[in-house]
Amino acid sequence: MLVNLLSSRTKGYLLRRSCLKASLILAGSLIQGFGMGVFLFPHAIPPGGAGGLALLLNHWFSLPMSIGFWLMNFLFLLTAIPYLGTISTIGTIGVITTTSVSFNIFGVYFTSPFGNVWFDLLVGSVLLGLGIAVLLTQRFSNGGIGFAALAISRQRHADPGKTLLWMNGCIFILTACVIDWMIIIQALLCQWISTSIVSWLYSASFPTKPLYVWRGRKGG
Repeated sequence: MLVNLLSSRTKGYLLRRSCLKASLILAGSLIQGFGMGVFLFPHAIPPGGAGGLALLLNHWFSLPMSIGFWLMNFLFLLTAIPYLGTISTIGTIGVITTTSVSFNIFGVYFTSPFGNVWFDLLVGSVLLGLGIAVLLTQRFSNGGIGFAALAISRQRHADPGKTLLWMNGCIFILTACVIDWMIIIQALLCQWISTSIVSWLYSASFPTKPLYVWRGRKGG
């Protein structure tokens, strides 16, 4: 009877942990979706490389931002699947999908109360960083380009941070050439503010834990 009681308590504990984890992942996705849909995308400010490519697809082919954002992140994620576990891959796809749907809905039904691009940039970047930090505490990425950068850096034995910076930088330059040169400044400010928020919140919660866990490969 004691064994059954402990088993029941364990199941209840695991269920609560799973519900809490799912709630935090949903919250992180919705927070960053709100920041992008209401404050960043209306001013054509890319929150990252995938966002920049989504803006270009929207500019060239009138492809909805939500679809372009999901598609670009998914394509980047494909490059990292060999290095990720099943849970990380499925979870990241879920995050990408939730974020894409949410910023499309938020962008339709909500508008910024500021009406100023620089105020919107600040608020949107803070919300983006907050959403990403919440996702990282649950060991999930906010998109596929980060994993793609890690995959490339692992193959070339390079610094993943520098790899991601170069990937995003090239996309920002291309986006700026096509749409508006001011995008470079705005995108870099967005990256700096959001990553500062992520670093502060994430390091405060998990000071010694790595951001990403790669699945080992034989002979790797």
